[in-house]
Amino acid sequence: MPAPRAARTCALLALCLLGSAAQDFGPTRFICTSVPVDADMCAASVAAGGAEELRSSVLQLRETVLQQKETILSQKETIRELTTKLGRCESQSTLDAGAGEARAGGGRKQPGAGKNTMGDLSRTPAAETLSQLGQTLQSLKTRLENLEQYSRLNSSSQTNTLKDLLQSKIDDLERQVLSRVNTLEEGKGGPKNDTEERVKIESALTSLHQRISELEKGQKDNRPGDKFQLTFPLRTNYMYAKVKKSLPEMYAFTVCMWLKSSAAPGVGTPFSYAVPGQANELVLIEWGNNPMEILINDKVAKLPFVINDGQWHHICITWTTRDGVWEAYQDGTQGGNGENLAPYHPIKPQGVLVLGQEQDTLGGGFDATQAFVGELAHFNIWDRKLTPGEVYNLATCSSKALAGNVIAWAESHIEIYGGATKWTFEACRQIN
Repeated sequence: MPAPRAARTCALLALCLLGSAAQDFGPTRFICTSVPVDADMCAASVAAGGAEELRSSVLQLRETVLQQKETILSQKETIRELTTKLGRCESQSTLDAGAGEARAGGGRKQPGAGKNTMGDLSRTPAAETLSQLGQTLQSLKTRLENLEQYSRLNSSSQTNTLKDLLQSKIDDLERQVLSRVNTLEEGKGGPKNDTEERVKIESALTSLHQRISELEKGQKDNRPGDKFQLTFPLRTNYMYAKVKKSLPEMYAFTVCMWLKSSAAPGVGTPFSYAVPGQANELVLIEWGNNPMEILINDKVAKLPFVINDGQWHHICITWTTRDGVWEAYQDGTQGGNGENLAPYHPIKPQGVLVLGQEQDTLGGGFDATQAFVGELAHFNIWDRKLTPGEVYNLATCSSKALAGNVIAWAESHIEIYGGATKWTFEACRQIN
């Protein structure tokens, strides 16, 4: 076929197809097909056949989509039913397990139940509540023993009378706790009795705290300003001490203190210093099964300290911004050193210095799992690197020992919160 005639034939065929199919199926592609010269290019059979085939395909696809939608909806409904049944089974299983433990007198803790937070006392099981009360009693007994030691050195009939009264109250409370534990073990306790017993014991403990605080106040009036220690008996998120004074900008420092703890795993956070925009400006922490670490501007160095043996230990950390060089001393002896710890980053001023808690926000955001448990004393900070000889003098309580020129250990500089306590402590006379 000559080229002009073939072109005209293609054009006519395309127009025929467009006219018959575009109305039903939207945009149409042009197809060029060779046909005999005398053939009817716009035969109805060609156009109608193509349109019918396309229409049939579309209908089949539409039916398939509808069927798939119905299947998906059915599967969703089945999943919802199974989820509901599973939730009921888990709920019933938990109730049965709890009832079984109560009948057996079991004291297994649920995950996270050991985390002491403000207000948890009313929500914890009776056995755990009694355990916490027992710890509080032990703390009060320790405070009373300290007062007894003080009263032997400073005889006073009023002090002795109060001491005897407090000892009697502690003995009564111990008997109440022991009786309640025996009742729980025999399975005779009920929720109402648990609440009444707890309220009674808490009331007695509050009165006891007040009386001991009065004695300690009288004791504090007669002791030197630096002869004291802080005690954090429980791992909570509300028991801490705050240093009233902030830190200046420092390009070097030495921080030293006496620590005593038997907490495991990890003694917690002896101190933390946070500034606006950086909660981990300067932190000493031993968390979980990790070794003790010093953090400066979120940079970390692992320290060689081993102090959770229930004995008093003197520790010091020195640091300089030049090359980030640091040294760690325990009981007067250097045990480790390193470099590249936050090099050329000065310690920022105008922050908040907290003892006993790690700050996630400026002055707050405490986490009970990171709290320090134990005793702390003679916390001092210098704005320079102390020499090994100066550190040794501090650890051996030498008369040449220096007080911190940035933060000096003084009772008037420390505020306590949440049940942390202060009482008399003289390093190298009362340790171990």
